[in-house]
Amino acid sequence: MPQTTVCPECAEPLEPSDKFCDACGADLAAPRRPEGYTLAPPAEPEAYELAPPAGESDTLAFGLGTSGLTQARIADPRIEQPGAEPAPRSHCVACEVGTIDADGYCEHCGHAQPRPRDHQEVELGGVAAVTDRGLRHHRNEDAFALSTTTLPDGTPSVVAVVCDGVSSAYRPDDASETAAEAAVKALVPSLSRGVRPEEAMREALLVAAQAVADLAAETPEEESRRHHNAPACTCVSAVTSGKTFTVGWIGDSRAYWIPDDRSVPAARLTEDDSWAERMVSLGLMTQAEAYADERAHAITGWLGADAVELDPHTASFEPDGPGVVVVCTDGLWNYAESAAELASVMPGDARARPLHCARTLVGVAIDGGGHDNITVAVLPFPVA
Repeated sequence: MPQTTVCPECAEPLEPSDKFCDACGADLAAPRRPEGYTLAPPAEPEAYELAPPAGESDTLAFGLGTSGLTQARIADPRIEQPGAEPAPRSHCVACEVGTIDADGYCEHCGHAQPRPRDHQEVELGGVAAVTDRGLRHHRNEDAFALSTTTLPDGTPSVVAVVCDGVSSAYRPDDASETAAEAAVKALVPSLSRGVRPEEAMREALLVAAQAVADLAAETPEEESRRHHNAPACTCVSAVTSGKTFTVGWIGDSRAYWIPDDRSVPAARLTEDDSWAERMVSLGLMTQAEAYADERAHAITGWLGADAVELDPHTASFEPDGPGVVVVCTDGLWNYAESAAELASVMPGDARARPLHCARTLVGVAIDGGGHDNITVAVLPFPVA
């Protein structure tokens, strides 16, 4: 760079050897914004509101092809709608000078711009969910879907599905999106027809598994030869209605019950389809020994064309008091594994502010290291 004689920020005279301005501290080697360039003021936040109901249910799904689903407005206007084209950005989020190329990189400093799936959050009629890429992964391979419906007797019901793409598989991000959308599309009509929640949940998990398996058939032959593992993901779901709630799962994504009264013990509601849990159930290792092994988190159940066995698990519960159901991927529970640990980091007003609670739990995982994608859904119980 040619040597500047005065500071471009404060016009203070400079010496030829100066790298920083002695008066204002400006970095003299930093790229300068074009003359007349100013940052647009931040947009005023929109008021949160739900989309008009569509027939029997309102649904928001993070999945492939959300046509036909009534979508709620995202709580944070800076966050992209799933399935929508990202809003055009005129300048880089890092250097604020360079323009963005078609691949999403700054033409000035090369910084990759945020993707729509890096962070998404939704609050929908008595349930909230947040997903985040974390600090180590280059993309977000988690997905979630939320829905509300009404049972034949008029009882309101809320549905949440959380999926975690298997990173070693091909197209794990597509697998999780596909499974979340397919599960909700199967669950909502079944519940509204009066099918028992456990039966509806099991059928929805099988439908989601088939949808993920179908992705393998769509893969071009050349891609199939290059990638040995078919698209795959894990799944956990919850349905709250009346005096009971039901959870269903395949894999190692989990569900927890956290009562409002923290003097009452919290509970983990699911058992992982994992190597560690199998060793414990067979009596070959203690839980401490199994989870200390490097094979501990190897999953034994998943959704996908090459799943060894497909055995959806379901369970229903009738708690004595109010609280929240938390469904999440291992990106969270790796940092708060036991129910007691999870309860200790949750806000006391989780049932009244589910979105705030989900944001807080994602923050716990980020602060802990954010080694994996993180997805959390919080369902207040009983349903308002």
